[in-house]
Amino acid sequence: MAKSFVPLIAVLCVSLLPLAAMAVGTPFHIEGCVYCDTCRFGFETIATKYIRGPQSDICQDRVKLKTELVGVAVTGPDGKYKVAVRGDRQDQQCLAELVHSPMSHCQEADPGRSTATVILTRSNGAASTRHYANAMGFFRDEALHGCAALRKRYLADGDVRAI
Repeated sequence: MAKSFVPLIAVLCVSLLPLAAMAVGTPFHIEGCVYCDTCRFGFETIATKYIRGPQSDICQDRVKLKTELVGVAVTGPDGKYKVAVRGDRQDQQCLAELVHSPMSHCQEADPGRSTATVILTRSNGAASTRHYANAMGFFRDEALHGCAALRKRYLADGDVRAI
């Protein structure tokens, strides 16, 4: 009877050992993007411009309300960022939070899109180390010419491919 458990134990050890090693040494990667809401709609549109260079701080614990900076993300030319964060945070809700925009006419953070929550844990069954944050945005000082017509097209559920 004891002999039948030996192969099972061997298989479990061989399959779980790489997962345990990955959990200890492999960082999480948070990926997201930052944009300028050129129409001040509060969401991304075809008129949205993605911002190169804005800074986002990664991680404020929303439950304990303490700031624990574990990474700083700076976007590339396409407005996207990727930052590595070491360590499993269990149930901590990490916030990616906008810090500033390099665009002079797009400095006001959209209150509804200035943070993005990411949970960095392997204990919830997530196999990937890549976690995606919702897009974060700044408002343009004044809406672009043509945004009123774009709004009408969105509300009419019409063709919105061109502004």
